[in-house]
Formats: sequence, structure tokens, C-alpha cells
Amino acid sequence: MTTARPLVGIQDLATPDWALASQEASRSGMWKVLSSLPSAARLVLRLAWRASPWMTVVAAVLAVASGCATAFGLLATADVLTALLAGGPTPDRLTDALPAVLTVVSLFSARAVLEAAEGAVHAVLRARVHQTAQLELHEAVVGVDLIAFEDSEFLEILRQAQDDGVRNIETSVKAIADLAGAAIQLAAAVTATGLLHPLLAPLVVVTVLPEAWAATRAARLAHQSFLDMVAERRSQAIASELIIDRKTAAELRACTAGPALLTEYLRITALLTAENQRVEMARSKVQLLGRAARGVGTGAGFAVLGWMLYDGALPLALAGTAVVAMRMAASTLTRSVHVVNQLYENTLYIELFTALLEQARRRTRPPTDAQAPGDPEEFVLEQVEFSYPGQAEPALRDISLTIRKGQTIAFVGENGSGKTTLVKVLTGLYQPTAGRVRWNGTDLATVEADSAYEQIAVVLQEPARWPMSAHDNIRIGRLERADPDGLALTAAINASGADTVIDGLPAGGETVLSRQFSNGRDLSGGQWQRIGVARGLYRDAPILIADEPTAALDARAEQAVFESLRRLSDGGRTTLLITHRLANVRHADLIVVMENGRIVDHGDHGELIRRDGPYAELYNLQAAACQPV
Repeated sequence: MTTARPLVGIQDLATPDWALASQEASRSGMWKVLSSLPSAARLVLRLAWRASPWMTVVAAVLAVASGCATAFGLLATADVLTALLAGGPTPDRLTDALPAVLTVVSLFSARAVLEAAEGAVHAVLRARVHQTAQLELHEAVVGVDLIAFEDSEFLEILRQAQDDGVRNIETSVKAIADLAGAAIQLAAAVTATGLLHPLLAPLVVVTVLPEAWAATRAARLAHQSFLDMVAERRSQAIASELIIDRKTAAELRACTAGPALLTEYLRITALLTAENQRVEMARSKVQLLGRAARGVGTGAGFAVLGWMLYDGALPLALAGTAVVAMRMAASTLTRSVHVVNQLYENTLYIELFTALLEQARRRTRPPTDAQAPGDPEEFVLEQVEFSYPGQAEPALRDISLTIRKGQTIAFVGENGSGKTTLVKVLTGLYQPTAGRVRWNGTDLATVEADSAYEQIAVVLQEPARWPMSAHDNIRIGRLERADPDGLALTAAINASGADTVIDGLPAGGETVLSRQFSNGRDLSGGQWQRIGVARGLYRDAPILIADEPTAALDARAEQAVFESLRRLSDGGRTTLLITHRLANVRHADLIVVMENGRIVDHGDHGELIRRDGPYAELYNLQAAACQPV
């Protein structure tokens, strides 16, 4: 099977906003690009300090000590060569050079020990920085508003920061330490050559500048390509997930869609491969040019040194030292260039991490001491509107509604009418883009978000499938709840019908509900719904959201769940019920009928049937389907 057009995503997907700033930076000049290094280094050092202050200090001390050992070793080498090339009998010259030789051996032996210690410290520190960066990312994301997860741009930058940003922060730890040591060594080598003759120091630097330019230019080309192909890389990842994901495995085979998806994966891969080849060819040309220029510069440097020897401007005794110093300076400068280049490449990805933190900060409600009312008596929506990110048309329009404590409110309407969105706005999970939501007169937009979340329990059509034991899947509804005898847990299990599910598991409530683990078990959709209902009941919150809570249940189990929900309402709990099965809403205190994001009618079952409006039409259609032919 072949595809005539792209299947995954769209080809003209616009570059995300988070990538536009990076594109501008990657196209800018080298010095502007390098100016971004300090901010990235500050981020890495801040994370390192947070991960382990004492290890960060030790790593810095070892890097400086290693660089100093190399520098002093170079200066001691000059003493060795001076003594060996001085006048006089050879035995005397060897004897005179011996202290300097011992110094050189000691210093370079010390450097070897310091580098080994430095490597061990970096191995531990890098792991801790990785963990700290992950923790900071999770801390930032866990507090963002729920609506952020409806924004594809936020989801993409989150994925990039998680995959590339954290990894490059980790690798930057050693790069920064290497750069510090190389800077000390370079300063010593350039100073040593400068002391030998003023022309040597700038000559060493100039010979490596072309390669520095080439390395930076090559990095910019690679990152620009990465940004240009963001959409294609995402499409490739999605195509791969569709092929290997357990959730799509059955339908993939039943639809015989495997060949089409393989063709789509190969199509996207071909685009990425062609782009990669183009970039690598361009990088190779730039790097070849830089190396050729460096070779010319190195040859010119030795030609100048030879001319100095021939002209007598540099004594032969110092010529060997000059050669060693120039070689070390060139080698150190080359290493510094590569480290800076690595940091530059890392910086471009670290910016994704910082951009994610910034987006998470902007999408997190500012802290406040104001708290949502506990167990509220009244819920009022005043001319509420709501729009999803990137959508031109609002999902809710001009919604005004009042609900009292203890009522069961049923929201009905066709798919896409705005039922679930309205309930999320009503309970503070979403903030309205216009209008206000008040609990007991308090505007939810002004309170601390978690204080509102504490008042709600949610039962969803597709409940979260936590890879935990069956009992913990229910307890996670409120892990801090005191239930030493397990009576509340048992009551929630029995009321939801989850007892029949748990009784059939090999280890009962201690069975892990995930096939990701050995001896784990998965459940059917209906069984997961019973676990989800039990979770909502166990949470024991004053407001219960039931969004198609029985869609996958059989008639007997469905009846039992709705009886439990009615008993909860009788006990003073406010129940917000979203369902297509209108037979289950006849006993609701208030039925809200929605259409195209608006409330088109409301009342109890009898009132709505007598009006013979949209609700009566839907109810009669469902009732007719149950009548004998």
C-alpha cells in the first residue's frame, strides 16, 4: 500500500514561536552567537551548585589545579632545555638539568592524578546535574495551567527540552571545566611564547582563528538545519510511535495500515536524510577550509621561528622551548576552540530548556494567599467565554449559570457542544478568557489554584491508567487520606463495582495494573472505568465531576454506578454529570442543554420534555431505539 499524500501532520507546518528566536540567533554573526555562552554557562553552573555545592567547588579547584600543573610544567621544560643547550661538558649540563627534569616529571605526574580525580568528580556531578535539571523541568511543568496541554507549541518545546535540553546541560558540565583548564594552559603557553619573543604569541593565536571560525560556522549550520526540520522530525517520531505503540497495534493490523505507515515513515526519513547529507557536505567544506587555513598559519609560524634562529633573534637554547610552547599553545587553543564549539552547540539546545522554563512560568498562575471556599454553597458563572489556544472560534460563548450545593447537574448535548469544557471552567481547571466564575462570591481567577482543585474529584471516560497496584490506583485519588483500617477504600471499591475487578486479579488489590512490569496485568476499558469511579469516590471531595463515567460499562454495572452517584448527591455532594445516555439524567436536579458552546435550554427532565425542545428530541430518539421493532 502506498500513500499519495502525507499522512502524519501537514507539510507546511509553521515554525513554532520558540524556534523563531533560535533561528534568528543561529543566523547571526559569530560574536553575537558567542555572547550567548555566558548565560548558558550560568544556567549550568546554577544547576551544578543546586545539585551539589561542594562537588562543584571541588571540580572547579581540580580544573584550575590541572591547568596550573600544565602551565608550570611548560615553564620547567624551558629550564630543562636551557640547561641542556648551555655551554660546557655534557655531564655538567645533564646534572644542571636534573632538578628541572624532576620538576617537569612531578608536575605532569600531578596533572595525571588531578585529571583522574577530576574525571571521577565530573562523572558523579554530571549525573546529579542531569537529575537536578530533570527535577527543575518537572517542578516547572507540574504547576502549569491545564490549558497548556492543549497547546501543541507548548507540548513540542516540552518534548525538545526533555530530550535535548537536559542532555546538553549534562554534557556542558565537563565542557565548562575543560574550558577553564584549557584557558589556564593557553594563557601559560601564550605567555611563555610571548616572553621568548613578542611576535610568537600573536602568531600562535592567529594560526588557530580560521579553525575557530570554521567550527562555529559548522555548528550554526547544524543547528539551523535542526530548527528548519522541527516539523518533519516530529512527524517522524509520531509515525514511529503509531507503528510500535500498543494502543494502535490492533487497529493497525485490522485496517492493514502497516504498509501505508511504513511508506509514510520512509518518506519523512528520506526528507531528513537528504537534509542531513546537505548539511554535512556544507559542514565538511567549511571545516576543510578552516583546517587548510590553519595549516598555512602553522607553516608560517615555524617559518618565522626559523627566520629568528637564522637571524640570531632567538638563541638556540630557547628555540626548543619555543617549539614546545608553540605546539602546546596551538594544541591548547585548538582544544579550547573545540570545547567552545561544543558549548555553543549545547547552548542552542539549552536555550530550549530555558525557553520551556519561561513558558512554564508564564503559564503558571502567580502565587497568592487567597484560597477557594471549602465545600462551596453556590457556583455562579457570569457571561463566561472560553477559547482554546490557536482556535479562532470560542468553545464557550456567553455562559451564565447558577448551581447550588448538593445538586446533581447533568450537561447534555451533541459531541463538541462544549459540555466538558464548561465543567472544567466551572471547577477552575480552565480559566475563562472572558467573564467570571464565582464560588460563594469569590472569583476563582484570584485564588490559589490548588485550593480549588482540592474541592473536586474527577471520574473520566478514559481514566488515567497508573502503573501501580490496583489499590494505589484508587488511593491516588487522595493519598494523604487517613484510612488505617481501609474502610474508606473498601467502601469506594464496593460502591463502584471495582470489587469484581480486584477479586479477579492474581494478587488482588496488590496486583500492578501495567504490562510494563513482570506479573503485571492490564484491564479492559470497562474495568478501568470501575477503578476510575472508585478513585473519584475515594477522593471524597465536595464536588464530583463525572464525565461519561459509565460509557464502557454493561447495563447492570452502569445502574450501580449511578445509584452510588445519587447517594453521594443526597449526602450533600455537588455532582456535575456529563453523559450521552439521557436515561440516566432523569433524576438530575438540573439538566443543562448545550449546543455550539452555548446553553440553549435548562431545567429538570419534566420541564424539558414538556417544552419539546432539543433535549426532548434527543431523549425521544434514544428511547425509540430501545423500543421493539
